[in-house]
Amino acid sequence: MEVELVQWPDDESRLAEIRSAGKARLVVVPEGVAPPLTPDPLEDWVRKGAPDEDVRARVRVLEDRAKGAEAANLPELDENGLLRLGGQWVSLPPVEHRLMGVLLDRYRAVVSRDALARAGWPDGIPGRNVLDVHIVRLRRRLAPLGLV
Repeated sequence: MEVELVQWPDDESRLAEIRSAGKARLVVVPEGVAPPLTPDPLEDWVRKGAPDEDVRARVRVLEDRAKGAEAANLPELDENGLLRLGGQWVSLPPVEHRLMGVLLDRYRAVVSRDALARAGWPDGIPGRNVLDVHIVRLRRRLAPLGLV
C-alpha cells in the first residue's frame, strides 16, 4: 500500500479525504506548527526538513501497519466450516463451506457460476436453481459479518 505525503496545514482538506479513504499517510509539519493528532495507526507525522532516512523509516512503518490492517480484515475459514472476521464468526453447512472456500480463494475477484458449482458439488453439478438457493442462504449467513 502506498503512503501519501501530506503538507500540513496547507493540504488540510486533502488530509481529510485521505483519512476518509482509509489510506496510510505521513503528514509533513513545518517548525513551529502543531501537528494534527489522531489515534489512527495509519497516520504519522514528521517535521519538514527531517533527514530522508527518518522519513523513509516512518513510511516503512506506515506501509507495514497498512498491510497488517488489510490482513486483519480478511475472512478466515477453518476446516470445520467456521468463518471468522473481525472477532465475529458464523458456522457454515458443508455445501456453503465449499462455496465459501472458492470465494475466499479468489477474494475480491469474480468467481464464475461454473467454478462455484464445481466447488459446491464435486461429484456432479446440480441444476441452476440449486446453486442460486445456496448462494442466497450463504449471503444471509454472511450479512452479519458485513461480507455481502
